[in-house]
Amino acid sequence: MFSRMLNQPKTFCRKLIGQAAVASICVATSLFSVSATAEEIGYPEKEELKFGFIKLTDMAPIAIAYEKGYFEDEGLYVTIEAQANWKVLLDGVIDGRLDGAHMLAGQPIAATIGYGTKAEIITPFSMDLNGNGITVSNDIWKQMKANIPKRADGKPVHPIKADALKPVVEKYTSEGKPFNMGMVFPVSTHNYELRYWLAAGGIHPGFYAPHKGDTSGQIDAEALLSVTPPPQMPATLEAGTIYGYCVGEPWNQQAVFKGIGVPVVTDYEIWKDNPEKVFGITKAFAEKYPNTTVRLTRALIRAAKWLDENDNANRPEAVKILSQSNYVGADYDVIANSMTGTFEYEKGDKREVPDFNVFFRYNATYPYYSDAIWYLTQMRRWGQISEDMPDSWYFDVAKKVYRPDIYMKAANSLVKEKLMSASDFASLTGEDGFRNPQTHFIDNIVYDGTKPNEYINKFSIGLKAGDKI
Repeated sequence: MFSRMLNQPKTFCRKLIGQAAVASICVATSLFSVSATAEEIGYPEKEELKFGFIKLTDMAPIAIAYEKGYFEDEGLYVTIEAQANWKVLLDGVIDGRLDGAHMLAGQPIAATIGYGTKAEIITPFSMDLNGNGITVSNDIWKQMKANIPKRADGKPVHPIKADALKPVVEKYTSEGKPFNMGMVFPVSTHNYELRYWLAAGGIHPGFYAPHKGDTSGQIDAEALLSVTPPPQMPATLEAGTIYGYCVGEPWNQQAVFKGIGVPVVTDYEIWKDNPEKVFGITKAFAEKYPNTTVRLTRALIRAAKWLDENDNANRPEAVKILSQSNYVGADYDVIANSMTGTFEYEKGDKREVPDFNVFFRYNATYPYYSDAIWYLTQMRRWGQISEDMPDSWYFDVAKKVYRPDIYMKAANSLVKEKLMSASDFASLTGEDGFRNPQTHFIDNIVYDGTKPNEYINKFSIGLKAGDKI
């Protein structure tokens, strides 16, 4: 059953020269260059696995790998279990109750550097690009609208920047009212995206000071951000506990359907094609079960390809699967509102956003070092990393957590067995783990992952070199 053939990728080393730092990072890159035998993947050392997830549409690769039999094709018999929140999920992977999980991209990174729970977590697979939005209550939206230019048809011009929210926040502050907003976890993409959007509009989202025992993230804050689990976001907004939130789907569209809030901006508009979730496992799991690790990565790659192929032709079927109570459990129409290439802002203002959810194209599944480094720069910007670190430190952490070598071994073998085409991975030939400098940010600041400290110093709001709370 497991007479598999694969190619062992060669190693490509890139010498990076940063600010007073030189780091050599080796990544697996060359596709289809060396013949290999089936034994190089081998039988899965552990066949029965349990994976965790949070009820969000971007857990889709796990659901599809299960429903389409891709896990079973690898000799893996998987149980999938929803988790109460991101901390419970992370703890489950660390203590072995879960073998792996759908994770916030920041979780393996934070665990590795010891922010919060200390543990060695790695990722061989990036689960998706984009997929989040920022929603505000109807009352806040009404106040914001006066500050937003309109198109000829009367609808707001997008992207909507936090500049439109700033006068509202200032009004609340002058009246002595805290302006509360929700995000899903302190090291979540949602936290960093919400902070990025607010700061780009001149609203300070606050600092962390873990060296002082302050992990509230509200030092000097003009908007107070706190944690709310994703499925609870709409109800918390409706109760008036928060005035807005950043969350993944379907919980922005749920606010539209319930008539309680308006999504004002997507993360695609904050940072085009930003990395979102990863599949996380412990380093110990990968070392103890290397064949199993490659095989589960193969299954997830195939699932991601299925989700995007033929211009998202499979998305309606995927939405039907995700709407099941054992997965996301939201109504079909709510999930479809974003998963099938559209996004509804104000009720009735539905716009084409074909890349709102990306699972495979644009190398979405490849674990780029530069993606990991971006998260680290934001941790430093907001004080979760208390001290300055040299560029080499950022590179070393990224190399520990993100594992393109495992990914490429899986990709090579899929092509060798004709389960996927070489063209599916053609743009990864010669890949060094660093995206080209990225320009599509809402504040037009360019991100170059090879120069993390230079990037951090570009922001008008946030810690810079030499700063400490």
